Amino acid sequence: MIEEEYIRLIFGLKLKQIRSDKNLSLFGLAKITGLSKSYLNEIEKGKKYPKRDKIILLAEALEVTYDQMVSLKLDKNLAPIGEILQSRILKEIPLDIFGIKESDLIDIIAEAPLKVNAFISTLFEIAKHYNLTRESFFLAALRSYQEANNNYFDHLEAEVEKFAKAYSLDLSQKLTVDDLEEILIDEYGYTINNEELTEYKELIYLRSVFVPKSKTLLVSKEADTSQRMFIYAKEIAYNYLDIKERLYTFSWIKFDSFDQVLNNFFASYFAGALLIPRKELVKDLKVLFEQTTFKENDFTSLIAKYTDSPETFYQRLTNILPKDFNLKNIFFLRFNYKPERNDFQLTKELHITNLLEPHANENNEHYCRRWISLRTLQEIPTAIENHLFGAQISSYNHTDNEYLVLSSATKDPFRSGYYRSIALGIMISSHSQSKMTFLNDPSILRKKVGVTCETCQIEDCLERVAPPKKIERQLRFEKTAQTVQSLMEKYSG
Repeated sequence: MIEEEYIRLIFGLKLKQIRSDKNLSLFGLAKITGLSKSYLNEIEKGKKYPKRDKIILLAEALEVTYDQMVSLKLDKNLAPIGEILQSRILKEIPLDIFGIKESDLIDIIAEAPLKVNAFISTLFEIAKHYNLTRESFFLAALRSYQEANNNYFDHLEAEVEKFAKAYSLDLSQKLTVDDLEEILIDEYGYTINNEELTEYKELIYLRSVFVPKSKTLLVSKEADTSQRMFIYAKEIAYNYLDIKERLYTFSWIKFDSFDQVLNNFFASYFAGALLIPRKELVKDLKVLFEQTTFKENDFTSLIAKYTDSPETFYQRLTNILPKDFNLKNIFFLRFNYKPERNDFQLTKELHITNLLEPHANENNEHYCRRWISLRTLQEIPTAIENHLFGAQISSYNHTDNEYLVLSSATKDPFRSGYYRSIALGIMISSHSQSKMTFLNDPSILRKKVGVTCETCQIEDCLERVAPPKKIERQLRFEKTAQTVQSLMEKYSG
């Protein structure tokens, strides 16, 4: 039915375009064809598709061939819309999760096709200019979905509780690898192979591959305990939630649809909620937040209590803080770093609100080296510790906003010679100060920061690695505008 809807819409777009090109109104077309104006209007809006005799009648009246009328090919003015309608993009994105009906989009397109086409063409140009791929588009859609729900999903939290009860798991106690492996093997009929995957050098960065036909889970023998537990917990999620459209590798190497991306997120969320139970974490966070001073060891000890993976812990905080502490102005960043390249790559981000300054940059600009997440990342290669933690209050130089930023740097668990840092930022406000007493601790490092060197106004910055080109250009434009204005005033008198 969806395919038919697209065909009806394309036919309607073509009819409207040909009629408009001939400067013919709907009333005029109705008069020369004998068809009612309301019927023609429904055709042009994609509501109805005329029978063959009606198409022949329209073709003769508009002096075009029958084949031209029924062809799905659109001219260059409407081609981008045709590409969208005939592609899988609208089918792949579950618009309903954003509260959008596909028919609503089609109505908008039919109402003003040329204007919508111009808008779509603009998006395509932006996408090409910033090298946005289908993958980045889907991941951006997923982030928007997470942000719209404050990254908290009650139905998944409830499913974890039901699962734990059904399998007699005490979530007040830390789960073990054996707990999860037993469920996979005995309940879901898995075979777990710890040798095969490591035999292939091309798969060195994969931690697991699932073969659905034989229910064989290939796990890299290099996977540590925390990685293995997360892999097992995700596989349990896929089975317990009865997810069919899924990814089969961890980390993923490609996906075929948005459903796979969304379901991968659901399985990951379930895994995080199973490994780090909400009720226990909320109790521990309340104790931590009531302290008048911030002690780094208390925070790192809290991470270690639940997991060996700082990333899993920080991700879980993005679920818990908005829901249980009403701290919604938060961000999550993950950076990768290879010392030989001296290049920092922002590989994952999440903003629970859209007001937050640190964000991914597609222009190859240099992220601010004053960020605690980059400082810990630069220091971890030579550090004695396996986990380097840092905290600071960052004040962005172009706003009045301040954030408590917590950052953990470790070796990249997936790539040799690489390092990774995770950062969680919490906006400082009267509300966050009422929830986190230690925010008033004067011993917490405070630093003024920018976003990228190219857009930073901080003068005499010792950490700067690139000139503030965008700021300099903006100042030149402002001076030029002021000079032009003074000339206008001088010769207007």
